Amino acid sequence: MSGRGRSYRYVGPVELKAAVRPGDGGRRIGSAADFGGWFVEQSAAELAEPFTFVVGMDGVLRLAPRRSEHVACAGEISLVREADRWVVSEVSNQSTGYCPDVTSWAEVARALDAVGLRRPSGFTHEVVFRRCPDCQEHNIVREDDFVCVFCGSDLPAAWNVDPTA
Repeated sequence: MSGRGRSYRYVGPVELKAAVRPGDGGRRIGSAADFGGWFVEQSAAELAEPFTFVVGMDGVLRLAPRRSEHVACAGEISLVREADRWVVSEVSNQSTGYCPDVTSWAEVARALDAVGLRRPSGFTHEVVFRRCPDCQEHNIVREDDFVCVFCGSDLPAAWNVDPTA
């Protein structure tokens, strides 16, 4: 997964990563034609739920059904039909496997624009992730409370989930 020139490595549970099988990476959607071809292959049940997505290092969107393995496609995106086109109604960086920073929106926006999907001006549900410098646990920061829920230590203001990034 990428964002603002940054690559996000998988930092979630190893047992989930081990469950990824070939083909779990979703469909590469680089154009409106790609989206149209992918869309007609989705079942009514899949279309009723959000999809998972990732933007690869090549800047191209990948989409997968929500019930697919989230290690390969990470954030969530909902689409609705408006008049004669599909529109992104909700999009989130929620991924406890990659914990992408909210700054990844710029890459998501570029990928959606390349496909021709109308989109909101930012994540409709932003998730702020931080790694605790003391206990090393991953945290979701809620209501700007930068305190580790596991040990009570202060969390840094800047994204720090992947220490090698």
